[in-house]
Amino acid sequence: MRRDKTGGRAMAALASHLGPALALLVAAAPVFAQDPAALAGKGERFFMEQGCYGCHTVGKVGTQGIAADLSRIGGKYDRAYLTKWLQDPSSQKPNAHMPKIHLSGDEASALAAYLASLR
Repeated sequence: MRRDKTGGRAMAALASHLGPALALLVAAAPVFAQDPAALAGKGERFFMEQGCYGCHTVGKVGTQGIAADLSRIGGKYDRAYLTKWLQDPSSQKPNAHMPKIHLSGDEASALAAYLASLR
């Protein structure tokens, strides 16, 4: 195996060029590296702890008639869309009734994983 005689300068240059994109990937890595079932479980706990069921229903849990029944939302939208929706509903649908809620990236990803699992 041949060693790089530049002392890693090529990799440093590449990392410098990819800086912002690389930073996003590194920041998102812990979330995407998690087991999907574990992440969805974390999202389900978040759904219950934050009181999302106060407006939404999932199966027999929640309040009917206020907001959408989310029991099968994962069959309609994928995780990427749901993550964007959770971060800013009006960016996905300008006349959305759901308010923008402040979620960390990990919270939005876990909640989206849970919702995407509902089929």
